[in-house]
Amino acid sequence: MQTKPVDQVIVVVRDTDAETWQFLAEFHPQNLPLQTVEVTQPGVVAALNAGLAAVEGDILSITDDDAAPHPDWLERITAHFIGDNCIGGVGGRDWVHYGNKREDGQAAIVGKLQWFGRVIGNHHLGVGKPREVDVLKGVNMSFRTQAMGQLQFDQRMRGTGAQVHFEMAFTLALKRAGWKMIYDPQVAVDHYPAQRFDEDQRHNFNEIAFINLVHNETLVLLEHLPKSRRVIFWLWAILVGTRDNLGYIQWLRLVPSEGQLASQKLLASWRGRWQAQKQFKMGITPTR
Repeated sequence: MQTKPVDQVIVVVRDTDAETWQFLAEFHPQNLPLQTVEVTQPGVVAALNAGLAAVEGDILSITDDDAAPHPDWLERITAHFIGDNCIGGVGGRDWVHYGNKREDGQAAIVGKLQWFGRVIGNHHLGVGKPREVDVLKGVNMSFRTQAMGQLQFDQRMRGTGAQVHFEMAFTLALKRAGWKMIYDPQVAVDHYPAQRFDEDQRHNFNEIAFINLVHNETLVLLEHLPKSRRVIFWLWAILVGTRDNLGYIQWLRLVPSEGQLASQKLLASWRGRWQAQKQFKMGITPTR
């Protein structure tokens, strides 16, 4: 139960999810304004956009079906929005559980986009005071509906399930519009990562999923970074990269431990980058 009463609960359910439909048919909570929305298209983006169409309130809070918000979740979220009219989005820590073990690491830097294009997540490890960030995480993010306006989640995000980095596209679009994104570790949910049923199997390498992940991140960054910094981003991405989006130096670092797998990741990373560049060019309107 939440310490702040909820005005509307929207559950987005895929048309083929028989188990969830059966559960909802037998679920009759008292004083809970529950509304179900059916979605027929695959992917989290279509599901979230279907949910957006049903939103009626001033604040939209989003979590996943494998997460449980802490009791004061909505109360803390609302306090941030009331306290500063310039805040467009609020997120917080997702305490990740693996079986009976909870990940208890700590990180001071959370949700930041570095000037050359590297994205630092760490939303599941954040500690300290509330602060302004660049990116929120899908399992724990809330938005002022006035800030969202007609904005939807980006349908160009690739993938048939998770569509990794969809939330980065959304939050950076709000940042460009002048809204603040706030991360508060006390705005917390317990996260129990569920099995995925698409090509993205989390920590197991899948070439298609890897390409999609890199494509999505690259497309978002190319649209957000000013032209002068895109060149620097490309140099860093191709020569250095990260463990999830390999460049040449990361490949050299991983080869001793991963062997041929490291080479597969490097090629998939470069393919994802290249495909995003082609899509980005197609979407550019020439200036006069």
